[in-house]
Amino acid sequence: MKLIRQWVLIGTLFAMAAGCATPPADQPQPEQGEVTQQTVPESRPDKSREEVAAHLEGIVKSLPQVEDAHCVVLGNMAIVGINVQPGLDRARVDSIKYSAAEALKKDPYGVNSLVTADLDLDQRIREVRDDINQGRPLSGLAEELGDIIGRIMPQIPRDINPVEPPPANTNTPAAP
Repeated sequence: MKLIRQWVLIGTLFAMAAGCATPPADQPQPEQGEVTQQTVPESRPDKSREEVAAHLEGIVKSLPQVEDAHCVVLGNMAIVGINVQPGLDRARVDSIKYSAAEALKKDPYGVNSLVTADLDLDQRIREVRDDINQGRPLSGLAEELGDIIGRIMPQIPRDINPVEPPPANTNTPAAP
């Protein structure tokens, strides 16, 4: 079952990556022979993944009512998990999450970030970051995403195979 989850995860990642490469629908497509101008993305200094993650965490931690933040950088995308003060209602948490996304949008490293305020996902982001820092980026990510998918996927009763007891050994002689 774990192997199936990992393959589902890998397939999902490839599907997401393929979807990111499509041009926006609102952009007019050039006709044959037409010259189009391309915009150059804002230049940003080269930083390591760890430096970018620390930078983005610092931006989010500076916001009021954000107690802690954890970030994982994957290519030009970042996943940021935030911890907010306990006892806040859902609407306030969503407002803080929106503020975090706004702050990250203004930063050239944070423009392609995903922000979550879910405690379980934040914990998993922290574990992925720790795995990356220990030199296990792919296996750590695959394990955590497999666990996330395992929580999302429903358990269907008809798919459960009953465990049968082992057959009794009839070749042994009976005790006298």
